[in-house]
Amino acid sequence: MSISELQVQTALKELIDPSLQRDYVSTKAARNIKIDGNNVTLDVILPFPANSVLAEIKQQVEAKIKSIPGIGAVTATVSSKIVAHAAQRGVKPVPGVRNIIAVASGKGGVGKSTTAVNLALALAAEGAKVGILDADIYGPSQPTMLGISGKPESADGTTLEPMMGHGLQAMSIGFLIDVETPMVWRGPMVTQALEQLLNQTNWHDLDYLVVDLPPGTGDIQLTLAQRVPVTGAVIVTTPQDIALIDARKGLKMFQKVNIPILGIVENMSLHICSKCGHEERIFGEGGGERMGKDYDIEMLGALPLDIHIREQTDSGKPSVAADPNSRVSQIYKQIARRVAVKIADLAQDHSVKFPSIVIQNT
Repeated sequence: MSISELQVQTALKELIDPSLQRDYVSTKAARNIKIDGNNVTLDVILPFPANSVLAEIKQQVEAKIKSIPGIGAVTATVSSKIVAHAAQRGVKPVPGVRNIIAVASGKGGVGKSTTAVNLALALAAEGAKVGILDADIYGPSQPTMLGISGKPESADGTTLEPMMGHGLQAMSIGFLIDVETPMVWRGPMVTQALEQLLNQTNWHDLDYLVVDLPPGTGDIQLTLAQRVPVTGAVIVTTPQDIALIDARKGLKMFQKVNIPILGIVENMSLHICSKCGHEERIFGEGGGERMGKDYDIEMLGALPLDIHIREQTDSGKPSVAADPNSRVSQIYKQIARRVAVKIADLAQDHSVKFPSIVIQNT
């Protein structure tokens, strides 16, 4: 008895993808099913980067199909394909960038920039092409965090080539000015600088551009909401009430301008004494979780107050790059996978597939 494609699809419908929480048929991840006698080959194309789980998914898919009576050899090729997803209406896409992720906080000092760079590195570790834009014009920190020195090149005198650090394409005002030069600029100059850094950088085929926003809800955030095609936002906070008050303002700002909130990251949730191992929640407990429940937003992950995070970031080699197998790096990678899956669930952007229609009098 020969095997039918319907039998293969029926078997795959019983296999739930652990990230998307749906089967591979309904998500249209299972494609190109080919049957030669009793032998089966197929492709499983995931809509998010998943280097760390590709081998596991391949094993699960092949094992499930092999459970069909009379089956022969089974070969599943598992890969990822990341597409562009819809952003705010009326905002033009940025050339060379499929999806933009804004990382924001209501106030400074909550570890937003550290979260942004490690999120970018974690997405890259999962196989995505990733860039990071330092949108904090007054206090750029990404050059230091990525250990990048020097100035970007410009082949045409108009556009800039992104700097490279740990496999990330990066751009920051910090590459263009002296490290001790204060940016004594008013709001309009700051927003113009942001737009130039974003649109006049030659981003090269990015799946994700992570934008490290300054804290607060001022000119930069408003410009981002009105003129930059943001796929989704990640809100960073710490557990204490004073940080959560401001984080809620940031969350509401994105909701008002119809930018999806991908989730909340809670920093400094737990301190572990390096001497005795005693665990203490010195900034309070459960603040990010309560905020998530109040607004029906996913809590993406919680990170400890760990001296290694600070040391590694200050040295220009953030945790995911410095120690990819550490507990902290695994948390960042889990957050990155959830962010990528949440983006994959959003509506796709088909605007580039349709031609522009121009009406002229002849």
